[in-house]
Order: sequence, then C-alpha cells, then structure tokens
Amino acid sequence: MDIESAKLIGAGLAAIGVIGAGIGVGSVWASLIATVGRNPAAKANVELYGWIGFAVTEAIALYALVISLMILFK
Repeated sequence: MDIESAKLIGAGLAAIGVIGAGIGVGSVWASLIATVGRNPAAKANVELYGWIGFAVTEAIALYALVISLMILFK
C-alpha cells in the first residue's frame, strides 16, 4: 500500500466522527422538542441548554473534519 492510499483511508476513518456528531445533534434537538412539548412553560429555561448542547456536539464534528483534512493535505 502506498502512502496516498493510507492517507485516504486515514482521512475516511477520521471523518467517521461526523456521523456521531450528526446523531448527537439529532438527539439534542429531539430531547429539546420533547421537553417543550411536555412543558411549554419551560421553553425559556431549556432553550439555552439546547443551544449549548448543539454547539458542543457540532464542535466535535468540526474537530473530526479538521483532523481529516490535516491527514489529507499534510
């Protein structure tokens, strides 16, 4: 196996983290919608935590993307 093939395989494996982040974002929003659906008065209290959870989960996807690109172009 040459070095270019190893880079492509490594970048693909590093990009798997984006799948987990997609599942995590869906879980965060599903939980937020279910919570507001059960108790609409709590929307102001839980909305901030939903956005924080979204941002942290999305940061994981960005880290995986950066590592994947670093493997490809280094």
